[in-house]
Amino acid sequence: MTEPTAARVFQALADSTRRDMVERLTDHALSVSALAAPYDMSLTAVGQHLAILEAAELVVTQKTGRVRTCALTRSGFDILEGWLKARRSRWEQHLDRLGEILDDDHTF
Repeated sequence: MTEPTAARVFQALADSTRRDMVERLTDHALSVSALAAPYDMSLTAVGQHLAILEAAELVVTQKTGRVRTCALTRSGFDILEGWLKARRSRWEQHLDRLGEILDDDHTF
């Protein structure tokens, strides 16, 4: 499996069903069948969504006996957070510079 990137994380979260799955896993892990219950799709389709979330390292699955359980994992969220922090830092620098310009005693 390739290393997840911000693009892969954003691609995984671009789909509303996958975003909903992430939301539903926020409080606790769920079995695949419990996760699939509210969706009008096959378990195979749910598995495809999970594969995309796993590739982005947003979700991890574990099989115990006959039950496969899904849970959130931190890696993909760390990638997303790093991407956002880098952009926020640049904007804060621009805004700080604008503040300095506006604070100057120059009249226009």
